[in-house]
Amino acid sequence: MNEFSSYPKFNELKGLNILSIDYGEKVIGLGFFCPGREPFPIGAGRIINKGLAHFYKELEAIIEDLVVEVIVMGIPYYVDGNESDKTKEHKALFNALVERFPTIKFYQQDETLTTKSAKERMENSPEFNFQYDPTKIDELSAVIILEDFIRS
Repeated sequence: MNEFSSYPKFNELKGLNILSIDYGEKVIGLGFFCPGREPFPIGAGRIINKGLAHFYKELEAIIEDLVVEVIVMGIPYYVDGNESDKTKEHKALFNALVERFPTIKFYQQDETLTTKSAKERMENSPEFNFQYDPTKIDELSAVIILEDFIRS
């Protein structure tokens, strides 16, 4: 069917609606994929970060609209794999989300260099007119997080 169907997580999560989150200080990018229904992960928009209360409210609406069953959150690490202060902040947010949405299955995914990969993909893709688009970078980063998760 597609390149993702050969990965174990594709079959493990087949038919489930998966949302990925690229949590940033200013913008939160979102990706979406339903293995077996969608051919590949797609962008699902972005949330302007106006604080946790706003993020939770927006996320609740998205979960309801897309009937999300699984959330994959990007966790930033240093390139050498060590944790930074941002890693700890993201893990704390991850744990808060797990508590807030107990019916959803959660996973963490290393998001190291996803923004760089997203920029390179934009500059090499006719979909983005071969140009970096700052309004789409976070959404594309979330898509890459989801692609990496399915392949892991």
